[in-house]
Amino acid sequence: MTVKSTALSTLLTLALVCFLAACMPHAPSLVSLTPSDAQRTPFDPDALATQSQERAAEFGSSIQAVAAQPTSLPLQASRLDGLGGEQVPTVTWFGPVIGPGYQPQTFAPAPTGTPAVTSGPVTGGVPASATPAPGDGGALFPDILPDLDRTRLGLQLDINLEQADWDEAMFRMNEHLPLGWIKIQLPWRDVAPNGPGELSAYWQRTRLYLEDADRRGFRILLSIAKAPSWARSTQNADGPPDDPAALAAFLTQILAEVGGTIDAVEVWNEPNLQPEWTGALPFDGSGYMRLFVSAYSAIRAYSPSIAVVTAGLAPTGDGAGSRDDRAFLREMYAAGLGNYQDIAIGIHPYSWSNAPDATCCGTNGWDDDPHFFFADNLRDYRQIMVGNGHSAPQLWVTEFGYATWDGFINQPAGTGNEWILRNSKWVQANYTISALAIAQAQGFIGPVMIWNLNFATLAGLIENGDERTAYSLVVPGESGDVILGSANHTERPLYWMLYDAIRPEVNLDTYD
Repeated sequence: MTVKSTALSTLLTLALVCFLAACMPHAPSLVSLTPSDAQRTPFDPDALATQSQERAAEFGSSIQAVAAQPTSLPLQASRLDGLGGEQVPTVTWFGPVIGPGYQPQTFAPAPTGTPAVTSGPVTGGVPASATPAPGDGGALFPDILPDLDRTRLGLQLDINLEQADWDEAMFRMNEHLPLGWIKIQLPWRDVAPNGPGELSAYWQRTRLYLEDADRRGFRILLSIAKAPSWARSTQNADGPPDDPAALAAFLTQILAEVGGTIDAVEVWNEPNLQPEWTGALPFDGSGYMRLFVSAYSAIRAYSPSIAVVTAGLAPTGDGAGSRDDRAFLREMYAAGLGNYQDIAIGIHPYSWSNAPDATCCGTNGWDDDPHFFFADNLRDYRQIMVGNGHSAPQLWVTEFGYATWDGFINQPAGTGNEWILRNSKWVQANYTISALAIAQAQGFIGPVMIWNLNFATLAGLIENGDERTAYSLVVPGESGDVILGSANHTERPLYWMLYDAIRPEVNLDTYD
């Protein structure tokens, strides 16, 4: 393949030139004649948002915009019996933590008379080539890639990076993936490990990174989780503080330091999982609301405009160490969530190896429960919101992605991750792009945060079978090939599909 050269600005220092020489990502060649990256018109979010709306009909979607009282998303179910001509392993799938005897819940239609969402359906349909066909071992990608609104997309980055790794991440996002948002999860225990009011060296570096991202024009979603030991009476697993006021005080301190760089705060992470919510507060939606109310008050005392987002819940059922996310959300409403209109509802609508337009259910083990489907997750959450008279707030997808072990060694660690082997890197790319197009066609969905940019580049994680690496857009290696131990980094097809999809004027001829 040809290589599209990226012009280097004459203002770059010698140090940056050396850095780029070591880890400059390769770029696919272009079909259309377009300006180089260095010549491209500077990113204008307002102009791009308008342009995205005007071009929506060119791509289209089979989805009708969901009314505020849907009983289901009218999505076309699809299945994959084999991928890319590869032998799909026979596995036993235990799925997320679903308890014995779990029965999927049924939902009565939401009340009528509630307002419909503002975005109407777009015409046309998803091109058939956007879904990989069984037996095709080639590089699968859509004939027509959707044009995505980059202002409604984000990437999650690991904040615990050395300066050179942070610089690489920022280079990639500036030059290739200038999405509207960056999500950073901030572990409270690392920021203030020794007591209230005392901020660590970890925080000082984090603050510099947050300020750097803000200067570059990214909006920042800060996710707060993991209370320090001094705020908890139990040290088993992670969890909230015993006293919600301790989190309020922490948020007050952090916002006083960097509030001007923060655009949204997600209050905790997956509190319906026991490993994330072990402590004195009840392990249910009412216990979470005690924390949320305190955090909300602290954030609003600082700013009326920072978006406040409820914790994205893990899509799972009741089991040892887990609470069904739908039931958990209902408990949040029973505890007063509907009283807060100026918030967003966080969601983690993972879809395992199921296509984003597929709906439950099948018999393969990774498709036999609505928790395993992107479409069912969106439908059920929206239905619960509207059923509780809470149709004004949006759903914010604070974590989402498809995992693949393509090119990695061994297998993913742990029981229940065998489904990752079913997804090729092309399935990861196509399914993610399709899911983003589906999300952007729904007026009740706000920003979508893709998980993740570069966890696979962190030393030892692939070798140890760490599941987080399977979602990574950037991997160790060169020219699209995974090379463990390589000092260089390369990209999976999803990286270049995103590059293309957020640029209406660009049409790449290949994505690997």
